[in-house]
Amino acid sequence: MTDTHGAASKPLSPEAKRALAEAEARRRAARAEAERKTELGGPKGPEPTRYGDWEKKGIAYDF
Repeated sequence: MTDTHGAASKPLSPEAKRALAEAEARRRAARAEAERKTELGGPKGPEPTRYGDWEKKGIAYDF
């Protein structure tokens, strides 16, 4: 078995293989969560509801 740099390495234990599989699953879940968090058509900059109003094209609207 060789690692990513082509050097020989010892075989992985079942625990190490399981840990690598769990880490990959966590990375996939984190990527999916990051993709879900993107807002389409939302305001640029900080969340306007924090300040109690909404600004669109220079006009502020109160809630």
